[in-house]
Amino acid sequence: MAMIDVLAIDLDGTLLGRDKAVSRANIEAIDRARQAGVDVLICTGRGLAESRLALRAIGQELPVMVAGGSIVADPVSGETLHRIEMGADLVHRAVELFHSAQSAAMVLKDPSSIGYDYLIVDSEDEFPVHDISRWWFEDHGIQTRSARSVHHDEHPEHTVRVGMCAEVSRSNPVTARVLDEIGGQVELHDFPCVKPDGHAGEEVHILEIFDKRATKWNAIDWYLQKQNIDPTRVAAIGDQVNDLTMIHGAGIGIAMGNAIDEVKDGSSYVTASNDEDGVAVAIECLLSGDVSRMKSRTMKGH
Repeated sequence: MAMIDVLAIDLDGTLLGRDKAVSRANIEAIDRARQAGVDVLICTGRGLAESRLALRAIGQELPVMVAGGSIVADPVSGETLHRIEMGADLVHRAVELFHSAQSAAMVLKDPSSIGYDYLIVDSEDEFPVHDISRWWFEDHGIQTRSARSVHHDEHPEHTVRVGMCAEVSRSNPVTARVLDEIGGQVELHDFPCVKPDGHAGEEVHILEIFDKRATKWNAIDWYLQKQNIDPTRVAAIGDQVNDLTMIHGAGIGIAMGNAIDEVKDGSSYVTASNDEDGVAVAIECLLSGDVSRMKSRTMKGH
């Protein structure tokens, strides 16, 4: 019998390797987990459209927790099952903070009923969209609209996140201001962005601001309550700051070998890296009940 009933898996840096694809070993391990009766949930900072290739690779049919947990979606129909919107005042403040760094504000929408993914505020004026964001939108077929001001947003009630992409010399001061001025009101994620092959130069980060309630763990917990599943029977695997809530909330938190130190320190175990099929290693340990192939951590106390 598996040690768990639910397995929550992050995408970038976790299920996906550096080649941005799901390995055959990970695909086969997920299949074995499902055959053992484990509900596999994908929990990612990406929107649903940005996750399609990975979801297709593993044949995902159960709900997915996308946009950092602000949306729970049906990956087959595209229907939104649950979401946490941002209030208008918070959206306006986030846009102001990002514009102060001369960066376009990327306002993520729930696309299920309005037909597009992002409203780019001031993208064609003095605050351009970063080249990496432009590549990302084109590479994933993301639907965007533009507005000169957030006051021109035709669908404010569908906003779940406001983000920016910039070199760390511009993003770091914004992170400090967000934490100082509205840190108690928001969930803030700050991490290196996924880059196209061959991109060089200064490190580029993504900053994302959500409503305080919008976390990966809260999205998972919504599913657990629907299915009457005990949180102690959940394992979560991740590598970055936006995975911390599910690492802490799950009965078994597992950090990737390539995870940041904060995630490793908050986890029960550390598996192999994303280029060494760390997800597959973790799944085999969980299915067999033998976690000795993963490095044990003592910080979490499980």
